[in-house]
Amino acid sequence: MRIDILTLFPAICTGVFSESILKRAAQSGLVTFNIVNLRDYAEGRHRVTDDTPFGGGQGMVLKPEPVFAAVEVLRTPGSHTVLLSAVGRRFDHATAQRFALLQHLILVSGHYEGVDERVAEHLADEEISIGDYVLTNGTIAALVVADAVARLVPGVLGDNKSALDDSFATGLLEHPHYTRPAEFRGWKVPEVLLSGNHAAIAAWRKEQSLARTRERRPDLLERRAPDTQPITHCEIRSE
Repeated sequence: MRIDILTLFPAICTGVFSESILKRAAQSGLVTFNIVNLRDYAEGRHRVTDDTPFGGGQGMVLKPEPVFAAVEVLRTPGSHTVLLSAVGRRFDHATAQRFALLQHLILVSGHYEGVDERVAEHLADEEISIGDYVLTNGTIAALVVADAVARLVPGVLGDNKSALDDSFATGLLEHPHYTRPAEFRGWKVPEVLLSGNHAAIAAWRKEQSLARTRERRPDLLERRAPDTQPITHCEIRSE
């Protein structure tokens, strides 16, 4: 799989892709991360990428020319272009799963006051927001999406089953986790986890997952179908 990030601040991406799991994913060839500097596609001597908004108002708006030029160079028949925007549809686990099935994902990072609306209307396949808040830089949001998608590509986490029990993968929040020592400052690990009874452990984990979801995210229970099952296998074609 290939993920292109179009940004005015490529240095923000460097550290993220040179550490830990994403670094190993790139080194193994499972995912190709390509950082594209939008200034390289800006017009004129000074490579201007923003301008004042028509109609007045505060801030600056990212011009359409460099975004269109960059995407049109990178895009192939199998590409999917996503604009990161505070007004986009909220990004979730199901969307990450859908993106992970793609051959090529192009993430366009917004900045300044916003992006010229013609990018959303005529270039992007969809707009995505990572949450109900505003960031100083859309590149940060693009990195969140890239990480969430890349970890779902088979082989990236080492064990393809690793992501199956994550929060949201089953429609619920994940159960609590414990490790050694069995007692720390007087706080003990639940006895069931030390019992070796796998059926009892599975039941406890399910109960805890439901209780945690009911307390913290009841909206997930309202949306969850009774027979919801996690995705256990995805066919991914990698570059």
